[in-house]
Amino acid sequence: MTIQTFDAFNRLSLYDITRITNFLHIYSGDFKDTKSGIRKSLMYAAKEIPGLGGAVFLIENDNEIIAALVINKTGMNEYISENLLVNLAVKDEYRKKGIAKKLITYAKDYCIGDISLHINKSNTAMQLFEKEGFKETNIEMRLKK
Repeated sequence: MTIQTFDAFNRLSLYDITRITNFLHIYSGDFKDTKSGIRKSLMYAAKEIPGLGGAVFLIENDNEIIAALVINKTGMNEYISENLLVNLAVKDEYRKKGIAKKLITYAKDYCIGDISLHINKSNTAMQLFEKEGFKETNIEMRLKK
């Protein structure tokens, strides 16, 4: 399985952004973001909206998405990671086959600087991220307005 990389140099089409948005919304499980939020993270990564961009890593089988990972660049360092892993999903029938690990490893090699993520403490994927070297360092507190 080959990982495709989309970034400022290898751009996503609006059609692909819609396909990946739908995929991530369906396969991100109980802790998924809204469809609108997922689309914004992809638009940011693809530099279709103002910002530093990021990258989208995709694995397909016969033009069908089986896994996707989205990184947004933050433009910060030291106090906030340079990269934010925003979304990761693997199609149900491909889970437990090392595909998420492969995408995470690829993202770690691709990104310059630290990578952080926000994850619900009840999400079973925490174990995978911990095995890949991610450490629980801060608790996010959010004021919704």
